[in-house]
Amino acid sequence: MLVRDNMDTRHFRTLFISDVHLGSKAAKVDFLLDFLKHHEADTIVLVGDIVDGWRLKRSWYWPQDCNDVVQKLLRKARKGTRVIYIPGNHDEFLRDFPGTHFGGIEVAERIMHEAADGKKYLVLHGDEFDVVVRNARLLAYLGDWAYDMAIMVNIGLAAIRRRMGMPYWSFSAWAKLQVKHAVNFIGEFQRVVADEARKHGADGVICGHIHHAVMEDMDGIRYINTGDWVESCTAIAEHEDGTFELIEWRTMSDLQSIPMAIGHREKDVAQQAA
Repeated sequence: MLVRDNMDTRHFRTLFISDVHLGSKAAKVDFLLDFLKHHEADTIVLVGDIVDGWRLKRSWYWPQDCNDVVQKLLRKARKGTRVIYIPGNHDEFLRDFPGTHFGGIEVAERIMHEAADGKKYLVLHGDEFDVVVRNARLLAYLGDWAYDMAIMVNIGLAAIRRRMGMPYWSFSAWAKLQVKHAVNFIGEFQRVVADEARKHGADGVICGHIHHAVMEDMDGIRYINTGDWVESCTAIAEHEDGTFELIEWRTMSDLQSIPMAIGHREKDVAQQAA
């Protein structure tokens, strides 16, 4: 595990970010802005649900920091960073514009990413493999509403725990994982996404959607999930040698205003498992 405080800017070959949910009050936009300030890359891949169109349809919420994220990404694109936007189910309106460039940002349904070591990774959001989203849209919307309610409970509990001097604990993440574990959802999702990568002759898959950041091998396929910027504040970084790092970013702005990154690099995880 790598822990870095008061970091200078780090540069990577590729950054993968998903599930920001701009337009949702639960989005930790200030954390993402701080992350983008400290991280540069030759290519940034936005792996879906960057904008939360579902919530914006219900009620408009677009504060200045949402604009700041968009402007930050556009500025990186102008300065030479390749920015690719793969829409998810919450920003599916962009799926009508594959191959289109918006201010230097490319829209693609999915891509095949070739890492520096020559390995190929299928990159997609992943909602097409979520049975609930694919086959029961009304149920998906109800689940989204329930998740909103869990986030609101989480905010209240976090405030109470801070006043009592207790560490942060995510009720919404706990509740979600209890349900997911009950139906074995996460494991099944990972399996079918890995199978999709295998069908396309890829060595691995990089996706988002289920807000569960992880890097692991699944029967010869490297499964990588970028996580989210609602709870975990995670991103995937590819180093110049083709290895990947799962970065958890915490600005700690509510406590000490000290940027902190916790990185789990592939070789470090392998050493811990040995």
